[in-house]
Amino acid sequence: MRLDNVKIPYSSGEAVIPVFDYPITPRENFIRAMKRDKPLWAPNTLNEMQSIGAQDVVTERVRGRLIHTDFRNKVEGEETFIDWFGSSWTWERTAGGPMLTPGTKVLEDIADWDRDIVWPSLSEWDFEDTAARFMKDEYKPEKALNIDLGRGVTERMISLVGGYTEGMLSFATEPEAVKAFNDRFAEHVIGLVDKLCALYPVNVFTYHDDWGTERDTFFSEKMMEDLVFEPTKRIIDHIHSKDVSFILHTCGNITRFVPYTIAFHADMLQIQRRAVDIPAVKRKYGNAIGINSGLEGLEFGMEASDEQIRDFVKSTVDLYAPTGGYLASMMFMGDQERLWHSLSELYAYSREFYDNEQGRS
Repeated sequence: MRLDNVKIPYSSGEAVIPVFDYPITPRENFIRAMKRDKPLWAPNTLNEMQSIGAQDVVTERVRGRLIHTDFRNKVEGEETFIDWFGSSWTWERTAGGPMLTPGTKVLEDIADWDRDIVWPSLSEWDFEDTAARFMKDEYKPEKALNIDLGRGVTERMISLVGGYTEGMLSFATEPEAVKAFNDRFAEHVIGLVDKLCALYPVNVFTYHDDWGTERDTFFSEKMMEDLVFEPTKRIIDHIHSKDVSFILHTCGNITRFVPYTIAFHADMLQIQRRAVDIPAVKRKYGNAIGINSGLEGLEFGMEASDEQIRDFVKSTVDLYAPTGGYLASMMFMGDQERLWHSLSELYAYSREFYDNEQGRS
């Protein structure tokens, strides 16, 4: 059996995993799954995809600033950093990542965004050399390539005004200014998409915009419609115009917003299982939305038997995978034996599932 050494996304860890005798490349199968175009098996993010973090598209700081959180290369002893919009972030060990530094306010008033924000110029950052090194030394053309775009329109505004409390007050009291800022930020993201598509053979972008707590959304459906929907859809439409797929990551109980993600034409949702009843979402909306998640029933740190893993794989594929609407996340399975078993079961069972679905014997 061939083996592959893979990096665990968003960490410094690695895993040794099996390489299966694929009938087509994982990249081609991934594209089929995202487009609901007769995939041969359910793809997974660990051994069939390469992921580039938002900060990894450049290697150097500009004026002491990072584009985004550098999860893999955190400088020892450095607890606080400034991002490319001037927001300050501090590592919070209990959260496993950075939180907005208390007291940070790039904008005292969202109404002043056009005067006070210094928009990052893409020309300042060395995207080209970084991409050239990746394409020469790391790129694996048989795998799908994912690039993380970092913070979305809501998250970016929140980071500038000082947090979600201040941000929601801005939504309520200055909706015109919020909408104008979100429109301008969408232009910035579209420019970043153009830059990255020119340098990488990217297959999918992942985009982060947290919309809720684990109880409910931060804001109403009307605020979604008036302030967030249109600029977000512009970004997604532009990505699709490049023949690239789109995964929306959003934390919290965003159940009420699922219809909007379908109207956005997001290809897949990456949402919190403990906050959202994802099986209920899939049963309600069916093929209208894809799901990027772990195996249903397998929890972090769980000592699952081989039989349990087989059951988890079967129930997950049966629920999420019809017509190709499922991308499995296997990154948190640290035990090597269980990881191999899960990958093998997922590949074997989903091959059988799609053979049956598509009438192959």
